[in-house]
Amino acid sequence: MPLTERFQAALVHAAELHAQQQRKTTGAPYVAHLLGVASLVLEHGGDEDQAIAALLHDAVEDQGGRDTLGEIQISFGRRVAELVEGCSEIWQPPKPPWKERKDAFLARLADASPEAKLIVAADKLHNVRSLLADHVVLGSAIWEHFHGGREGTVWYHRAVLKLVQDHIPRPLAGMLASAIEDLAQIAAEDGRE
Repeated sequence: MPLTERFQAALVHAAELHAQQQRKTTGAPYVAHLLGVASLVLEHGGDEDQAIAALLHDAVEDQGGRDTLGEIQISFGRRVAELVEGCSEIWQPPKPPWKERKDAFLARLADASPEAKLIVAADKLHNVRSLLADHVVLGSAIWEHFHGGREGTVWYHRAVLKLVQDHIPRPLAGMLASAIEDLAQIAAEDGRE
């Protein structure tokens, strides 16, 4: 199924929303992450609405809260807005403490649709792959960029995997599981330094 002008509009919208945002560790333009997540969603059977939601999955959390969610619904439809909402940890600032925020998201993720779980899995896979690549350059200093530290970051990704693995395509589940175990291994090695 070819992508339509809606996807192109979402790509432009995502690039505009996140224009000033960079990745935590490398400073790469944030849109690189959004493109990576959308790519994984499409490669694993997601439809255009899911790909659009993948492009916009951090918009509510990082760029305007509920107002942004309303704009997404007007521009891209109710289903896209529901998918974005299902992928968002928070909707309004200020952000709660890290563990509280992660626990609340995991509780919502347990009841999320398989369509939203696909996007979340793609997001986490892209994040873990990026973290692994950044670790090659930064070494154990990488953990300073994450509120959960080594142990919390591994715990959180394992918890997400447990909730999504039976609801997403098996190849994606396998890649996510493998990446998380690689992450756990480097976290353990860094802990022994």
